Amino acid sequence: MKASEFDQQFDAGKDVTSLLDLSQAHRPGMDSRNIDVDLPEWMLQSLDKEACKLGVTRQLLIKLWVADKLKHLNQSLTLK
Repeated sequence: MKASEFDQQFDAGKDVTSLLDLSQAHRPGMDSRNIDVDLPEWMLQSLDKEACKLGVTRQLLIKLWVADKLKHLNQSLTLK
């Protein structure tokens, strides 16, 4: 298929994902890296309690909270 045909199908709103090779697709800046964080036992217990309430893992809860905090910090910096 020529690029112009692909563009026409895409612009027409047709699903073109079957025409793509997504096996090596990635979003820049979204690669994960492991970090070690030492937390006191009371924090871990509180995190586990909150995670259980929400039905998510401790790791996901930490990711969500850090992402939310960074989002708010970035918003407040752009307002200044």
